[in-house]
Amino acid sequence: MEPSPHAERFAEMIGAANVLTTAEDQAPFLTEWRDLYKGVTPMVLRPGSTEEVSAVVRYAYENDLKVVPQGGNTGLVGGQIPQESGDEIVLSLTRMNKVRAVDPDGFTLTVESGVILETVQNEAEKVDRLFPLSLGAQGSCQIGGNISTNAGGTAVLAYGNTRDLVLGLEVVLPTGEIWNGLRTLRKDNTGYDLKQLFIGGEGTLGIITAASLKLFPKPKKLEAAFIGLANPHAALKVFSMAKAQAGPLLTGFEIMPRVGVQFCLDHLDGARDPLEGEHAWYVLMELSSGSEVFPVRDLMEGILGEAFEAELVEDAAFAQNLTQVQDFWHIRHGMSEVQKAEGGSIKHDVSIPVASVPDFLDEAIAAVEAFVPGCRPVPFGHLGDGNIHFNVSQPVGADKESYLAKWDEMNAIVHGIVADFSGSISAEHGIGRLKKDLLRDVKSEIELDLMRRIKSAFDPKNLMNPGRVL
Repeated sequence: MEPSPHAERFAEMIGAANVLTTAEDQAPFLTEWRDLYKGVTPMVLRPGSTEEVSAVVRYAYENDLKVVPQGGNTGLVGGQIPQESGDEIVLSLTRMNKVRAVDPDGFTLTVESGVILETVQNEAEKVDRLFPLSLGAQGSCQIGGNISTNAGGTAVLAYGNTRDLVLGLEVVLPTGEIWNGLRTLRKDNTGYDLKQLFIGGEGTLGIITAASLKLFPKPKKLEAAFIGLANPHAALKVFSMAKAQAGPLLTGFEIMPRVGVQFCLDHLDGARDPLEGEHAWYVLMELSSGSEVFPVRDLMEGILGEAFEAELVEDAAFAQNLTQVQDFWHIRHGMSEVQKAEGGSIKHDVSIPVASVPDFLDEAIAAVEAFVPGCRPVPFGHLGDGNIHFNVSQPVGADKESYLAKWDEMNAIVHGIVADFSGSISAEHGIGRLKKDLLRDVKSEIELDLMRRIKSAFDPKNLMNPGRVL
């Protein structure tokens, strides 16, 4: 593709300052944070409105130009990075960052896709509401990318995935047409729910430019406990107790191994061990209520008191104030980041039926330790919804590149065990480029065929984020 004539035309549409063609200007858009992919592109385009996105995409469609939509570039499966072939244009939604409407009485918020997730949370906070999606990357990821990948995070237990938080979407289709589906209805039973095709579609069916989101009552009372336990089996029993007693007030239940907590203590600024002694496993449990008078602390103490009596809990620390609650979550949210400091890490984002998580962990940990003696499994995540980030750090002193060369083999081992437990190989990160070749092993041929038909119907030229997912 000859970029110069196209660049000039795009400059007329969105301004020359928003057509990035130099290596220096493009650099932040071409590498994802794990360094697994380093892309090449003739240009990065930064449209500032839905109409500009539409004009860019229409021109690309008419001229057979491939387009890669990109949000905050925090994706973990490479879907937002252009191919090394250099024939894909990056379309960044960074400038699409307006808050369009706030309706506290209707519990809705409408924003453009480039709005940072933390900004969405803050806008809800301003009107005494809660937007519950919470991720480690929330200070830089964008809501459009969260929606396109159906992000999960730490609040799924109580509020669901991103899919459950979206009421309506505005989307630019691969042809450049604009679909305005920014409805805020709680009920709309008028045929196919088109927005669900774009949620989790990873930009392969169109570009999300705005979204109407659900808000929730802001918790008035919040309690958290950092709990030390012997093993995941004990953690599951504590979860069962907590769920039975607290019901919807149980808003967080995260499991972490000692090695992961130690990585945080070693490498994460401000991290402090909440407990005096060391424990093989930890749980971060959170309860919250919209009532200022509901005895949430009593409920927390009752649950843990029962767990202590059953000899499931070895030690626990209660957060005494909001700062300590944030300190507990600081450790959990920092667990992915700190693994970089320990060398190579082979990642798995899997989900298992909740009741089977402890057995899965026993089997998977033993399998990877047998495959690479001395490796350090760091499985952590959302025990309450069965999503475990089964990461495996290299042995101390090992060669990073030699270790990472075992990525596919270790993936096969772990994903094979996931299949035995009827789990999923991608719980919340998506498919992107990293896992597209694995789909044939976990999807039936009819499922794949239906997905291909949908892709062909929306994008007959296969120009919108091609080579991702399918």
